[in-house]
Amino acid sequence: MGVRGLQGFVGSTCPHICTVVNFRELAEHHRSKHPGSTPTIVVDAMCCLRYWYTPESWICGGQWREYFSALQDFVRTFTAVGIKLVFFFDGMVEQDKRDEWVKRRLKNNREISRIFHYVKSHKEQPGRNMFFIPSGLAIFTRFALKTLGQETFCSLQEADYEVASYGLQHNCLGILGEDTDYLIYDTCPYFSISELCLDSLDTVMLCREKLCESLSLNVADLPLLACLLGNDIIPEGMFESFRYKCLSSYTSAKENFDKKGNIILAVSDHISKVLHLYQGEKKLEEILPLGPNKALFHKGMASYLLPGQKSPWFFQKLKDVIALDKEPIPINSDPESRQVPVYTDPESRQDVPMCTDPESRQDVPMCTDPECRQEVPMCTDPESRQEVPMGTDPESKKEVPICILPEIKQQLPIATDPEVKLEAPVHLNPEIKQEDPMNMDPEIKQQGTMVSDTEILKVARTHHFQAETYLVYNIMSSGEIECSNTLEDELDQALPSQAFIYRPVRQRVYSLLLEDCKDGASTCPAVKEWFVYPGNPLRHPDLVRPLPMTVPGGTPSLKMLWLNPEPEVQARRLDTLLACFNLSSSREDLQSVETPFRALCCLLIYLFVQVDTLCLEDLHAFIAQALCLQGKSTAQLINLQPDYINPRAVQLGSLLVRGLTTLVLVNSACGFPWKTSDFMPWNIFDGKLFHQKYLQSEKGYAVEALLEQNRSRLTRFHSLKSVVCKACMKENRRIVGQSHWGHTGRWGRPSSGSHRSGSGYSRSAQGQPWRDQGSGNRQYEHDQWRRY
Repeated sequence: MGVRGLQGFVGSTCPHICTVVNFRELAEHHRSKHPGSTPTIVVDAMCCLRYWYTPESWICGGQWREYFSALQDFVRTFTAVGIKLVFFFDGMVEQDKRDEWVKRRLKNNREISRIFHYVKSHKEQPGRNMFFIPSGLAIFTRFALKTLGQETFCSLQEADYEVASYGLQHNCLGILGEDTDYLIYDTCPYFSISELCLDSLDTVMLCREKLCESLSLNVADLPLLACLLGNDIIPEGMFESFRYKCLSSYTSAKENFDKKGNIILAVSDHISKVLHLYQGEKKLEEILPLGPNKALFHKGMASYLLPGQKSPWFFQKLKDVIALDKEPIPINSDPESRQVPVYTDPESRQDVPMCTDPESRQDVPMCTDPECRQEVPMCTDPESRQEVPMGTDPESKKEVPICILPEIKQQLPIATDPEVKLEAPVHLNPEIKQEDPMNMDPEIKQQGTMVSDTEILKVARTHHFQAETYLVYNIMSSGEIECSNTLEDELDQALPSQAFIYRPVRQRVYSLLLEDCKDGASTCPAVKEWFVYPGNPLRHPDLVRPLPMTVPGGTPSLKMLWLNPEPEVQARRLDTLLACFNLSSSREDLQSVETPFRALCCLLIYLFVQVDTLCLEDLHAFIAQALCLQGKSTAQLINLQPDYINPRAVQLGSLLVRGLTTLVLVNSACGFPWKTSDFMPWNIFDGKLFHQKYLQSEKGYAVEALLEQNRSRLTRFHSLKSVVCKACMKENRRIVGQSHWGHTGRWGRPSSGSHRSGSGYSRSAQGQPWRDQGSGNRQYEHDQWRRY
């Protein structure tokens, strides 16, 4: 998100800081200036998801084959001109950013309601103005890029901080993203992804020095300006009265500027004409109305200081900033302080281009060093930057915590998915390495991790940073995870939210990862789940306790699953994975299924046992689309058009994709018993194809018609269906067609609820539908969602 109002200000008031540049020319200039050095662009991937997702259809669950092809084109284009790309993804949400994260998720909920209202009214996908990126896009993009051989990392703290650090320390050509915070960081140049023309490799660069020139500020003043204006750490209201005081005394307010533009000019004027007079003579808190917000303000300032940098505005050491976190902070306090270095004098960094703005995640490119700037072409029309469609992004820009950068190479642990080891080994910045939880003070370590085994924690951290796992390190380190919005209709009471359907699986994973709790799950600390589902106001996390599971032969240790290279351990890994889904009794049948359908069958069995309102027609549609997908080209999938859009099919598509992300969690927690490629969506799921099969199945099409009269598919279809139905029958779940549900229709089926429950507990018994689960501050200890 970035600095409040800076995005619009740059476009309307300071368009001259936006310059059209060409990556091919910049790369040539870099090579001539640094012989033997490969021009590298560090990419803030979360900012780019919307740009990368070019398929026309987005509502059916994702056009994954098309999306993979688009990513491939993106990588090829840069590789062809000799530019190396390094991708960073958000790895977790920092406590300081939780309020902002919640605000965006609730806003997304309102937009999702509008989407379903439109679909029900028009039976078609809304226009691009209501675009909502498919569930799991960020997660699967990581694996797609790794499959394409790209260096891909998942942040251990705020992602934009790691991006800016990497760009600075590796003398990168620039940062590609969409966040005004990259204008604030004193790092390499910042380029706008929304303005990128892939065919020509032209984009817009935002020049930090030109911005400073326009505001009569130094580069070292930008973090101060950002905090006074408000960002994701400093609430906008904290300095509101101060800003208006600056505005009232600002004599150069221009009538043709908007209100926010004038405020930015007024605050900048106050910094340059008033605060500069006292700089070095008085402490910052003596010349600013910080009051009880001093700690939060200093934290906001420190968040912009990259390794080795200092700020002329305060000279606190790292430990002092940590100590500040222990003071009571009335607004957005963070009990677990973020450890950040301090800022350098701008004059000491003449060779390094300016910095960008990590919070805004909107557009703002950047300026290169003086030599490079002489060759830069003319400015773009600021208004042209408004043409890019904007909508809410449920996955993108989840804020994150800790910085690690490439200097020291680490060996990968034993249990690694062989297909994902495509990029260079993980690199750790030696400075940041000291911030490793394993090397922290005992007090900090105890507060910050849920697992006492430092060796296992280091392995989890390495896999996390190399973007090979999903949520595993978050669970083990902080005991807090989140999942963004999913296309779910809050008015449809028949289908439970994916958050509840897959919760028992997550609970078993918790018991596996939090090994200290195995003997007594009831005494184990609850994991904090920030999962978005209809009816959840997100005021508090759901407190979810681990759920014991039964693994044949006993639950193996993480050291066995992750570090033991013996071939026989692979069978133990598979046993553990199936136990997480409570499918140990179906091991033999699932093993007989060929890839990539084995993972799909596992998910389908789990879903149909969990959700009573899934019927035979749904099963046919899921299996038929997976079989037909194998024989279709990307071009055929692009040209595919379902007759109309069905809201229930929209939910089912998203539900399956969320199941695939859950498989990523389980598979990595169990030491990779399955190849990740076996359950990547571009291999087993296509949104439009599933939608077409769903509509056909609901109309009563014969199986032969669903399979497009292909006899070889028919044999495989019956084999897969048999595996799923047989496993469900073991759980007393008979899958029937909708015609068996009586004259009341599918949604009139009498049942105790659409979601199976166990342990003597049922939502209906409490008189509460599953959609209305309270404020999200309750504890979940038992497997409430299954009837066995």
